[in-house]
Amino acid sequence: MGCVSSKKIRCDSPPYEDVCSTSCIGGKRSRRGPSSNAQAPVNNIKEELGEAAAAVVVKAEAEAEVCRESERKRRDREDISEFKRGASHVYGRQSEGELVAAGWPSWLTAVAAEAIDGWVPLRADAYERLDKIGQGTYSNVYRARDLKSNKIVAVKKVRFDNFQAESVRFMAREIMILRMLDHPNVMKLEGIITSRLSSTIYLVFEYMEHDLAGLLSCPEITFTESQVKCLMRQMLSGLDHCHSRGIMHRDIKSSNILVNNQGVLKIADFGLAYFTRPRTRDPLTNRVVTLWYRPPELLLGSTNYGGEVDLWSVGCVFAELFMGRPILKGRTEVEQLHKIFRLCGTPPEEYWRTSRLPLASMFKPQHPYDSTLRERCSELPKSALDLIESLLAIQPAKRGTALSALDSEYFRMRPYACDPSNMPKFPPNKEMDAKAREDERRMKRGFRKESSDLCKAVGRRNNSKQSLDTRSDVSAASNSTQDSFTSTKSVPISIAQHSISASITQKSLEPLPVLSARSQLRLNRPGSFDSAEIFDMPQFSENDQPRLTLRRSRFHKD
Repeated sequence: MGCVSSKKIRCDSPPYEDVCSTSCIGGKRSRRGPSSNAQAPVNNIKEELGEAAAAVVVKAEAEAEVCRESERKRRDREDISEFKRGASHVYGRQSEGELVAAGWPSWLTAVAAEAIDGWVPLRADAYERLDKIGQGTYSNVYRARDLKSNKIVAVKKVRFDNFQAESVRFMAREIMILRMLDHPNVMKLEGIITSRLSSTIYLVFEYMEHDLAGLLSCPEITFTESQVKCLMRQMLSGLDHCHSRGIMHRDIKSSNILVNNQGVLKIADFGLAYFTRPRTRDPLTNRVVTLWYRPPELLLGSTNYGGEVDLWSVGCVFAELFMGRPILKGRTEVEQLHKIFRLCGTPPEEYWRTSRLPLASMFKPQHPYDSTLRERCSELPKSALDLIESLLAIQPAKRGTALSALDSEYFRMRPYACDPSNMPKFPPNKEMDAKAREDERRMKRGFRKESSDLCKAVGRRNNSKQSLDTRSDVSAASNSTQDSFTSTKSVPISIAQHSISASITQKSLEPLPVLSARSQLRLNRPGSFDSAEIFDMPQFSENDQPRLTLRRSRFHKD
């Protein structure tokens, strides 16, 4: 629509200033639309200026309303379309038909065409999948080989429902965010594997040999202070790049911090990432960030937050690099919040009043806690402890930014951060490997404890029974042996009696006797093994018998 000032008005029309003052064009724009209250001035204009001038005024008012509505829609599009906001992205605009012709599936182009605009899908038969190296809530990660270049890459299979538009948009948001980021310490999306008829998507990334969770789980791996500074500097540099582009990660943890054999650190897994919108009116979800790395404001129900949630997570990872284990390992949200208050102290009363957190009245401690962070981490360097205390501030506004953390005294003091190329090299070590080792250790501990308990129970039961007379044992064993050997007709009775007497003699010498004749007779009941099967079985001691049963039951259960 054009403006009234660009139209030619007849000589009998009123002056332009008068029209503008009535139609709000060229002066201050009014938010009012056409209503019944505006009809009275129009009627007065009709009486004073005539029908022609009144038509011009009404038309100008309608055009002004269209302009205002167009401006409102434009602002709404800027708020909603986060991918177009901020930095300059010069992807060529392709139609849905062009994207389908390029090989993209129609269910993706119909919902999230902007996420793949300007790209061509990679072929699945161009890669060879080797083994699984990671698993998350919404994805599985595999190691693969590019058959053309023989390069090892990591492919991430994203879990989603391609029949649900919201699920596809959730997946496409990660693709859009990854395309916006370009930094040496942030994982770079190299391509997307899919086809026109495919219902799955694989994201292709550079292969990284380790993650911090896998490295820190090995007791023999320790980092020096200069190596910790090298890792932290790279982590904060990558996070500062994300925040400068208006993106918060919302899932910083040790397993999402990857390291390769060249010592380069990269922030990975942007599946929960979102855009920071200072003027947003829509609440954000607080069901983000892994529990051990979740800041207190999210545990208290905050729905209006920004990049400061990532800084809390970075502080947890920073302390974990020194301690070798997570410092806040709560099993529930309530326990996690309690551990945070016990370590970092409770905020002042003014914070509880002004923050207006939904769950503040429910979880506010009855008695305030003082911070014990310095006592617990007393062995850390003072400059490192100051930075950790700043990052783990209960009040989000006091955590600063990633850039201010990079400018802190910690990075300006000796020993300085080493070069990434000087970082030590280790065998591939990831969170999945750490979990496998922990499960194996837990199984061994539980197996030894249960076996010990069973052996003690068997010993108490045997001590409570009266011992049989040796003569009765011999006679019972002889009868059993004669019956069994008569049926088989393979061994003379004298030899069997000699072997039984030898076993009874050995029983008095060894602390763990072999199965007695009475035990063999007890097993030779109707419905159990026959005598031939008993003598073909390997001879286990009575203390070993329950252990064998436990091992079989575990295997059967798994």
